[in-house]
Amino acid sequence: MSSIERIPDYDLDEMLVVTEPAQLRALADPLRATLLELVLERAATVTELARAVDRPKSSVAYHVNALVDAGLLRVVRTRRVRAIDERYYGRVARTYYIGALTRPEDKRVATAVNGLAEAVAESAAAHAADELRCTLVHARIPVEEVRAFWAEVQALARRFAQIPRSGEQVYGFVAGLYPTNAPTLPDPDPDPDPDAEVEADAAPKADAGAEADAGAELADRR
Repeated sequence: MSSIERIPDYDLDEMLVVTEPAQLRALADPLRATLLELVLERAATVTELARAVDRPKSSVAYHVNALVDAGLLRVVRTRRVRAIDERYYGRVARTYYIGALTRPEDKRVATAVNGLAEAVAESAAAHAADELRCTLVHARIPVEEVRAFWAEVQALARRFAQIPRSGEQVYGFVAGLYPTNAPTLPDPDPDPDPDAEVEADAAPKADAGAEADAGAELADRR
């Protein structure tokens, strides 16, 4: 298998549970999140990353170092070029899972990472061009089914990320599973006793006082 078919072209863990505030802040930063996405395709140098995001090399180097310090990025290999060792950076893990904060009192980062909110802004142009593929479904299901379904979604996301790269367009994939306040039907009533007398739903009775007032008003008009 050639390196271009292996996505990415270096070894990495399948998952890293992120719990440190510094890690969460790094993931919430748009540029740093983009850098992490880029090296999910293959390892890259600071020069390549700077070219990809159209930012100064010094600025990208600063953010790369911050990701390395946060334990989200690492040097996966080096290459000697003109007496200088070029460093190729890659992710520590394919998936970063947001776990419980080591310092729960740090509320600033607890809600900072929201891929759905980012996707709303990112997909606006596709929506305007009628090129957005999106679905939203609500279901009342037990917690056990939530966990099982989310595991399937994560597996699908990993498969999407490992599709060999080609073409000109970069596509985004976002998925979310979250509790809501959507209304639900009550549980159905138990089967009635077949021998019991069934009372049909009656139409609401009219208010006698209101009828009298309406009649008087009609008489006055005449």
